Amino acid sequence: MPGYLLDVNSTLMCPHAGTFSIVTSNSHVKVDGQFAVTQQDTFTISGCPFMLGTSPHPCVLAKWLVVATRVKVGGNFVVLKDSTALCQTGDQAPQGPPNIVVAQMKVKGQ
Repeated sequence: MPGYLLDVNSTLMCPHAGTFSIVTSNSHVKVDGQFAVTQQDTFTISGCPFMLGTSPHPCVLAKWLVVATRVKVGGNFVVLKDSTALCQTGDQAPQGPPNIVVAQMKVKGQ
């Protein structure tokens, strides 16, 4: 199923409203004027307020599980607006999927 490609300006949040920072190694392919992101890029999360009992247990990163199957950038599959990821804590405990709040709406991939 085709979906819009995510770029470095896409806005994502963890299930607890922590915000994402996206760092891409892509320096060649742009969508809507911004660099496209791939499954191999770094998606870090800050500001997650999640607590486990009385101890902070925030989401710190996201791992993409289902991404594009046909479109690659630099040999890596791109991340689509309808891709599936899992937010994780520092000890890799799963916390749920991220919310993709804003994504570019000009370029689709599959």
